[in-house]
Amino acid sequence: MTRAARAARPPDRTVWIDGRLCRGGEATLSLFDRGARDGEGLFETLRVDDGRPLLWERHMERLVLSAAVLGFPVPASPQALRAALDQVLAAQGLRDAVVRITVTRGIPGGRPTRTGAWLDAEPLAGRLWRGTRAGAATVVVSRRPFAPGSLGAHKTTSRLPYHLAREEARVAGADEALLVSEAGEVLEGAVSNVFAVIGGEVITPPLSTGILPGITREIVLRRCAALGLPARERTLSLAALRSGTEMVLTNSVQEVVPVAALDGHPMPGREVAARLGAAYRQAVAEALAADR
Repeated sequence: MTRAARAARPPDRTVWIDGRLCRGGEATLSLFDRGARDGEGLFETLRVDDGRPLLWERHMERLVLSAAVLGFPVPASPQALRAALDQVLAAQGLRDAVVRITVTRGIPGGRPTRTGAWLDAEPLAGRLWRGTRAGAATVVVSRRPFAPGSLGAHKTTSRLPYHLAREEARVAGADEALLVSEAGEVLEGAVSNVFAVIGGEVITPPLSTGILPGITREIVLRRCAALGLPARERTLSLAALRSGTEMVLTNSVQEVVPVAALDGHPMPGREVAARLGAAYRQAVAEALAADR
């Protein structure tokens, strides 16, 4: 058997699809499903620590809101998806994991039309960046000018521009690629939101640019006030980012990660990132305690 043939084999893990558990090659989606055929899907990726999904309600709120705004059929309920998550974790014996929940616009023609849905999980350790494990990430600027468009605020499965940027990071041996507009305006990372510390102020690109409203981003912004850190949304040029004392990336899996280098140029500070990281973990702990 050739190396290419071995690489094409489906992962041998359990997936929940439309109410049933499947494994490996049995985990299939109809080619007539609009998610498979045309990329008409939404997804959420979240972290599970010690068997408990972090910020579950916020992820479900964003999923349901995007489905409503984009005119998706009624998706599976958050209760059904939570039960599916528990089944998948149990089937794979996972306690610390990364879970992806995907809903599609389903197969057209039925009445009523319902979304397709699947949920799969992977071990957390395999999804952490090298920089996350080391305490600071490396970042490159994508060579392709980026524009989020009207759907940038939603986590759709039409991800080609983001995946191409991630491939640039992989080739460069970096953790993440920074997406920048043709005018040199910093927008977001391929899978993260971006913060900079400039003149003692925490800056992040505004949602009005069309970027994803990240859940970790939202919490970090709220916690800045409690920490006494001036923070605001502001247009951020690449030149301004490079002149700052710190750069920080946030997402639900990596959480809050300081940046060690941007395009090979060192970012000198990490003090604010450490404070934001601790504040974020405290917010997650409070949310988990409220969910008991």
